[in-house]
Amino acid sequence: MAGELIVRLAARGDGATASGRFVAGAAVGDHVEFDGDRVTIIPGPDHVTPPCRHVPDCGGCQLQHVTDAAYCDFVSDRIVRALAHCGVAAPPMAQVALSPPRSRRRAALRAVRRGGVLSLGFNAEGSHRIIDIQQCEVLSPALFGLIAPLRTLLKPAIAEGQGAGVTLTESETGVDVLLANVAAETFAQIERLTTFAAAHDLARLSVEGAGGVETVAMARMPILSLGGVPVALPPAPFLQATREGEAALVAAVVSAVGPAKRVADLFCGLGTFALPLSARGKVTAVDAAGPAVAALSSAARQAQRQVETAHRDLFRRPLLASELAPFDAVVFDPPRAGAEAQVRQFAASKVPLVVAVSCNPSTFARDAALLVAGGYRLERIWPVAQFRWSTHVELVARFVR
Repeated sequence: MAGELIVRLAARGDGATASGRFVAGAAVGDHVEFDGDRVTIIPGPDHVTPPCRHVPDCGGCQLQHVTDAAYCDFVSDRIVRALAHCGVAAPPMAQVALSPPRSRRRAALRAVRRGGVLSLGFNAEGSHRIIDIQQCEVLSPALFGLIAPLRTLLKPAIAEGQGAGVTLTESETGVDVLLANVAAETFAQIERLTTFAAAHDLARLSVEGAGGVETVAMARMPILSLGGVPVALPPAPFLQATREGEAALVAAVVSAVGPAKRVADLFCGLGTFALPLSARGKVTAVDAAGPAVAALSSAARQAQRQVETAHRDLFRRPLLASELAPFDAVVFDPPRAGAEAQVRQFAASKVPLVVAVSCNPSTFARDAALLVAGGYRLERIWPVAQFRWSTHVELVARFVR
């Protein structure tokens, strides 16, 4: 067959040929013909028709054009290649945990009004232009069902040329909505928001302005159960994107920690891992996010779980090797930047077991190299793909001395 063969998917989702050419929208096994600026893709066995009309414009789903098997191969390959780049051999890997379509329970969208028309959705790929979504194959039905009503609500609330932020969270007691740059000062403005919240049975509706976040309407406290413990959610909380993804990450962490009785959970957030682990032993949970730590502390106290919390910026003040001495195991789940300063303290410590949770294979690999250089062995990895069809890859990894 004429043309060049796509042999792998690059980190940003483009198909790559053996000669090093990159082609957006190509899958492994496709053949690509180049004629000047014209590129023709001849689909292979792993190339499928994207189910969403907004592909490839919307930046949320770069890989809807590949089969599930090919997508899972991409997830594993991202991790293996990142580790190899940092000189770390990949250990045995579990099967990729892939979240189903229409399961995303949190989303941050943007709204803008131009020419009297309000657009609400995600950014176009590599652009600030908003794709006014009429379809979404990743959002849960409860969240997507609010898109059209939110357009109606926001159109008169946003001035021409202005924008607003919309954060949606599906809790177990209903949807939590946070609006940014939407006024709630006059009686009429507040009444429109409270009427909207009641009409759509929202658990809570809040607005964020210069003075911070203010709750406008709350029918029920948004609640999320973590490790069997109900946790009251602060507005726009960080939580795992899908229930299935969370379950996969928690199962992997619990398996990786094993029988350890004294565990530190660093970058703990609301307690996604601290609360399940507290059913087995004592957990010290640390994070810089004050509202999340407060919510975790309150929930653990009411459930009589053995969780001690600390509000601490681990980037500026990582737990020192001496502070880590009492722990049988440490779990850490940092942002995309990783946790280099904290990992250096792990490497200098005598903690027998470190469990990493990562949402960025590149920074994970960098941190893994530091742990290996400090005497740890990377024993196992559990890949998780809860941002289905995106290039966003998550994982849990177990390091032992």
